[in-house]
This record gives sequence, C-alpha cells and structure tokens, in this order.
Amino acid sequence: MSGVTLSNVTKKYGQVQVIHGLDLQIEDGEFCVFVGPSGCGKSTLMRMVAGLEETTAGQITIGARDVTRLDPSQRGVAMVFQTYALYPHMNVAENMGFGLRMNGVPKDEITAKVAEAARILKLEPLLDRKPKALSGGQRQRVAIGRTIVRGPEVFLFDEPLSNLDAELRVDMRVEIATLHKQLGATMIYVTHDQVEAMTLADKIVVLRDGRIEQVGAPLDLYRDPDNRFVAGFIGSPAMNFLAGHITDGQLSIPALPDAPTLPLRLPTDRTKIDFGIRPEHLRIDPAGAGFRLHLVEKLGGTSYAHLHAPTGERLIVAEDGESDLSDDMDVGITFDPKRAFLFDTKSGMRLR
Repeated sequence: MSGVTLSNVTKKYGQVQVIHGLDLQIEDGEFCVFVGPSGCGKSTLMRMVAGLEETTAGQITIGARDVTRLDPSQRGVAMVFQTYALYPHMNVAENMGFGLRMNGVPKDEITAKVAEAARILKLEPLLDRKPKALSGGQRQRVAIGRTIVRGPEVFLFDEPLSNLDAELRVDMRVEIATLHKQLGATMIYVTHDQVEAMTLADKIVVLRDGRIEQVGAPLDLYRDPDNRFVAGFIGSPAMNFLAGHITDGQLSIPALPDAPTLPLRLPTDRTKIDFGIRPEHLRIDPAGAGFRLHLVEKLGGTSYAHLHAPTGERLIVAEDGESDLSDDMDVGITFDPKRAFLFDTKSGMRLR
C-alpha cells in the first residue's frame, strides 16, 4: 500500500478554476475523508487522484510514483462509485471477477481472489445471485468486493452510501471501518455527510470552493476549529452563532445579556465579532426567561430544543431526552464560558 501526496494541485475547466493549488499529504494506510458542501470540489479532487479528471497543474504522487499524467489503469487505484454499476446479467462472483478477467488474469487466480473478497465481506452465500436479488447494502458490498480483488494501492470511495436508507448507512459505515482495519489500506472517502466523516476518518479534509479550510483528526476539528465555516460544518446539530460587540475591551452578546465573562482574549482592533457555542454545551433554565421555545424535537435519548432569542436570533440546545420541555415555553439559557468560541465577523477566522 502507499500514501498519496498532492502538491499545488489545480483544476480548471476553461477559464473557471475549481481547485486552487491544494497541498495535502495522506499517509500510507490512512483513512482520509474529503468533506464539504455540494460543489466544494471534493469529488473532482478524488477523480483527479483516480485519473478520471485531468490535473491542470501540480503533481500527484502515489507512493514514490508520479501519477499525474498516468492513465487510471496505471495508477494502482480502485474506485467505488455512488451507483453500484453492477452488470445485471452477471452473478455476484462474475461481477467481482470481471475486471480481472478483462485483464487476462488466470481463472484459478480470479476464483481465489473472489473467494477471499467474499469471505472478508461476508458475501459467500450470495455468490450465485444476480444483482436484482440483492439488497442495496449487499450490492454495495459487491461493488467494494470488485475493488478488493484488484489489490489496489489506494481505495477511493465517492459517496458510496448516499443511495442507502438510514439504517443501512449505519451498517455499511461499520463494515467499511472494519474493512479498513482488516486491509490496512490507504483509503480516500468523499462525502457531504459530516457524521460519516467523523465516524470513519483518521484524517478529515474540510473543503470549500475548491480550497482546503482545515485538515485534522475528527475530534481535533470538532474541538479546535480554525474558522467559523469548519466550526459550523463539523458537529451535528451545527454550532450556534450569535452576534457580539466589543466596547472598551468588554464583550457583550445582545442575545445573552446575562452571559458570564468569557475567558477569551478579545481583539482591540474591532468592535464586531461572532460568538459560537455548540448545542450540547448550552443548558436550558426552565426558571429563567428571555428565550421562547419554538419547537422541541424528541428523539428518544436526546431532545433538540429550538429557541428564539429576544434579538430574533435562533439557537438549538441539545437536552436529555427525558426532559419535560414543550413548545412555546419561556426559558433561560446557561452555558460554560470555557466552551465558547469567538470568530472574526468579516474573515470568519477563529480568535484565540
């Protein structure tokens, strides 16, 4: 297996630049997730690694090899797509071994590799079935098996779970994580779902508009975001943001007039900032006032309370699912000031 290095990688379609000089190091055996909103360039970047999109400028290396101008078949990568792309007239074994057969691999070797992939993915009872007789999760496992038999240096996953229902997505996340542990392979995974990113990744690359916003381990990005975009994207529900003002070196938050003094360094060259705090770090005070409960989503173990502040701003508070909150209550808010973040209103950068 091999790591992947991107050096000043750029992609243009005519005069439109969609990837802006990215530098990234993915270590050998690492599970790296590209995450970001639709149109941020994550799938384009993966397709450039695969060789399905031409790299306009910069260099892509896999292991010690410069693969920037190589054909996809020469790069040592295998890709699992959003659609399963299985041949309907072939059974599971034939679908998994088809690529090897086209490359002239001996029949006995194909049989052995398909059998090993089927064992890893628990597909052995299904080898004689056609795709129409499989569930969505089973079809996705066959698609993954088709990549395993090729023995690639790097596995690429392009939103592979987006066509599955919620329960199957959870099951497949576990299976993909287990597969990574079994194979120890370098894997690059694209998703817009930050829950998938947080649960699967060794390293997350947060993208926006073709640029890298931050790279790090999942909990590092959650606990120590560099900017408001990352803070708002990583975490579910998203971080709450409120307008703040600095006057004579003192911070005030109109939506939280009774907020405690924050142990944060305040800038001296600006008067407006954004205050951020996560829903799970807020607490509702039923005896307090100032906030109107607009909606309470009761999910069982957790409840999400949607509130309106006197300023019109909205917040979400994560509460215990056993709480007796109800819509249209007047409540107060408390929080631990050590959990708060400040961001520059103009640039969005974190103020530390």
